[in-house]
Order: sequence, then structure tokens, then C-alpha cells
Amino acid sequence: MLIVMAHNATQTDIDKVISTVSDMGFTAAPIPGSERTAIGVLGNKGYVDDTTIRDLPGVQQAIHVSKPYKLVSRDFHPEDTIVDVSGIRIGEGERPVVVGGPCAVESEEQILKTAHFVRQSGADLLRGGAFKPRTGPHTFQGLGQEGLRLLAKAREATGLPIVTEVMSPDNVGLVAEYADLLQIGARNMQNFDLLREVGRIKKPVLLKRGMSATIEEFLAAAEYILDEGNDQVILCERGIRTFETATRNTLDLAMVPLVKELTHLPVMVDPSHATGKRSLVIPMAKAALVAGAHGVLVEVHPEPEKALSDGPQSLTFPGFQKMMADLELLQNFLKNS
Repeated sequence: MLIVMAHNATQTDIDKVISTVSDMGFTAAPIPGSERTAIGVLGNKGYVDDTTIRDLPGVQQAIHVSKPYKLVSRDFHPEDTIVDVSGIRIGEGERPVVVGGPCAVESEEQILKTAHFVRQSGADLLRGGAFKPRTGPHTFQGLGQEGLRLLAKAREATGLPIVTEVMSPDNVGLVAEYADLLQIGARNMQNFDLLREVGRIKKPVLLKRGMSATIEEFLAAAEYILDEGNDQVILCERGIRTFETATRNTLDLAMVPLVKELTHLPVMVDPSHATGKRSLVIPMAKAALVAGAHGVLVEVHPEPEKALSDGPQSLTFPGFQKMMADLELLQNFLKNS
């Protein structure tokens, strides 16, 4: 339930509502706004009788929220959230960001070469997997902690904040020592223990949509993180599984404006995993920004044909440079249109 206070409600009125909600056995979450305060009621497992609350001084309206997500919803938090990743601001009203780098950290030479190049080309963050969830157990699984160490070395050399995936609750503390942005991959979107753990770590989180997840399931997964106190969450569309086999997944760009209506959290798009084809990455990166995405994540490799994972969808260095030039032209057009 969401309790909307009148614009002239006093702090005494607000405190009385919070106290009443607490006496009912629920948690009150005040949401200050520019014009009025709202109070979210959390912890209820079903319908809440609002008779007592409705009659309290200063209460304008009590709204029953039936969605499985509340803290994520614009009903509870109408103003946009800006996520700060080591000084890089991501969200509505900010310049769209670009995250570039290889699917996996393979060697010191590979990650440093890529980091320097994407930095010179204008990228804002460096991506690279140290722990890799792969479909088959016999494929490259990442370098583990050594990969994290190499990512930190690349950050030191270029100044780029790093985003890398964490796969289990036990590794959250370790990855958080190195990463500026913790990624929850599509296969772990509903790993609820992992979601709770990154919610407690109080570090920015990039949550990827599961390949078979509905929008409601996606936002409910984000709710687990916010429910632990961490509102620094970026949602990421990376394609969903459909009947189509011409691309790796089907990029659901309609979710970008839809999710922006439903939630205050920033939304990014990963066209590399969504399409699985190098030739489609640049067009879909541009389409993502036109749809209103707050940034894109793309895979870049110095020699994609030799990549240990996801080579066919990784941009070459010239390809990444072209994408950055195209995105700059597009942004100039969008700002003036």
C-alpha cells in the first residue's frame, strides 16, 4: 500500500502515520517528494485494511499496490534514480553511457589493449568477465580472481571503472573488492540469495533480464535488491528467447520505454548478447538510444576470431570506433530534434 500525504501535511502528521503503520506490524518507508510526502507500506502478505490510516490527519489517499514489486515502482518512487558508478552518472537526463570490453578476460595483454582502445574511443566503463557462466562445462569459464586482478590493473592504467559478473553469494565480497559495478547475469536473474547479497553490499548493480523472464518477473527480481537497502540498480535488456533462430536472442526494445514508465531505475541495453551477430550490434545500439536507453554495453575484442567466448558478436576495434562516431552523431540529432 502507498499512503499519499496532503501537500500541507506536517511532520507530526507524517510521524503519526509511520507510527500507526508500525503498530500494525508493517514497515513504513517514507518517500519525500518535491510537492508532498508518500509513505510506502512494506511487509504485508495480502490486503491491508486502511480504515485507521485513511482517517489520520494529513492523509490524502491510500493506494493499494498489487504489483509484486513496490520499491522499484514509480508508484512508490515517482522521481528518477541516478546511479553513480565511480563518478559516472547513469539515468534520465544524463548523457547515455557506453560500456565496452571483451566478453571474458583472457590475458593481461588482451584486457589492457582493449581497455586503452575503448578509453581512447570514448567509452565510459570497461566490461570483462572474470567468472563466466557458460552453457557447457567444457568451455572457457574465466580466469577467476586472476581476471579480477587484471581488470583492476586495466582500471589503474586507463581510469575506466569496471563492470564484471558475480555468480554466487559467496563471491560477492571478493568481486566487490575489485569491481565498480557488479553484474548479475541473465542466468542468475532469479538467484534470490545472490540478489539479496548484492543488495546488502551497497555497491551499484547491473541486473540483466533473464532470457525467458517477463517484465514483471524482471522488476520483481530488482525488488529483492532494493528490499535489502540498495537502490543503485541498473536494469539491462539483453534479448529474450523466442521462436526466432536467425539471431542469438530477440532484442525486446519495446521494454525500454515500457520499463521507464513502470520504474524509476535506469535502463541499459546489451545488443551484443541480444543479437549474437557483429553486423547487428551497431544498428541495435543506435536503436536502443532512440528508444530511450540510458546506455549500451557492447563486446569488443582485439581479435574476435581468436576470442575464447562470444567472438562472433564482438566488435573489432575499427567497428567500435565506428559505433562511437555513429552514436555521437545520433545524440547530437536527438538533442536538437
